[in-house]
Amino acid sequence: MTAPLTILGIESSCDDTAAAVVCGVPGASMILSNVIFSQTEAHADFGGIVPEIAARAHAEKIDHAIEDALAVAKLNISQIDAIAVTAGPGLIGGVLSGVMCAKGLSASTGLPLIGVNHLAGHALTPQLTDGTPFPYVMLLVSGGHCQFLLVHDHDNYTRLGGTIDDAPGEAFDKTARILGLKQPGGPSVEHAAKNGNPRAFTLPRPLLGRDDCNMSFSGLKTAVLRTRDEVITKYGGIPSAICADLCASFQAAVTDVLVGKSRKAIMAAHSIYPNINTLAVAGGVAANSTIRNALRELCAETESFFVAPPLELCTDNAAMIAYAGLLRMTDGITDDLTLSARPRWPLDQTSPALLGSGKKGAKA
Repeated sequence: MTAPLTILGIESSCDDTAAAVVCGVPGASMILSNVIFSQTEAHADFGGIVPEIAARAHAEKIDHAIEDALAVAKLNISQIDAIAVTAGPGLIGGVLSGVMCAKGLSASTGLPLIGVNHLAGHALTPQLTDGTPFPYVMLLVSGGHCQFLLVHDHDNYTRLGGTIDDAPGEAFDKTARILGLKQPGGPSVEHAAKNGNPRAFTLPRPLLGRDDCNMSFSGLKTAVLRTRDEVITKYGGIPSAICADLCASFQAAVTDVLVGKSRKAIMAAHSIYPNINTLAVAGGVAANSTIRNALRELCAETESFFVAPPLELCTDNAAMIAYAGLLRMTDGITDDLTLSARPRWPLDQTSPALLGSGKKGAKA
């Protein structure tokens, strides 16, 4: 029997500085603490995340996050078995902050160091929260990523499809900016949409008619911009009721695309694993109640299990990083002090990049 491990996780890939402690074995672990310092206020005046501000905030807060995580877990560093840290992908300044802190802790304590792919953290969350067995289909949908993954194991993924341009979370943020709503855009658009009519405006559902699992959200964002301009021309501004209708119509379009492509992803997975019966969702956009409910209805229709993490584990957090590190540690996978921060790090290393590639590697 595998001995339980206690892992300290560190996450700093975007605009949340996080640390957590997870204890247990693969498929049966407990979150002892999960501390998150948000940077929302620091970026509020800029309409989006400023990488330099994010990196500085991580450097200032990461030690405090670790101290708080250990305190909440009622443990000291000597009771930790290993340190897991997000080593990519993400904003390189933030990733560096976490990696350098983890390397310093590892060097000073002698604890093993484990570099974790941030996307793997999201993809493995169903195992942490529900003990979901492999394999399963994962819709990873966030501010910077959107892809369907066939999760064979903690270190083996097949990408079934993904966005060829903007991620849904990015489209939510840009829609909020277009309509003058506060950032982050996802919660703002969702809140406004509750009072709107999702059929008030006819917006495109890009690529929905294609048989593959790829998606596109850039054209939808542009359609919102054009519709907003038409509304301003007609009314001399954006009445709150019309803003709500436009948010609801946009959200309905995103939901239709995600549900339609999820159906195709389930069918594609069946061609590989005929008995696969779980669709999981993770990432910040998974916190959207309309999208979650629609995916739940799809699973009921297709006789599949639907797994979604608690809302606090949808967005970036260190508990998922600690758990991914626990799985790697169980398999004897660790890193040394040459661990590097990576701005790009696709989970599926064999599939062609959907968004192209450059000097820093494949984007997705």
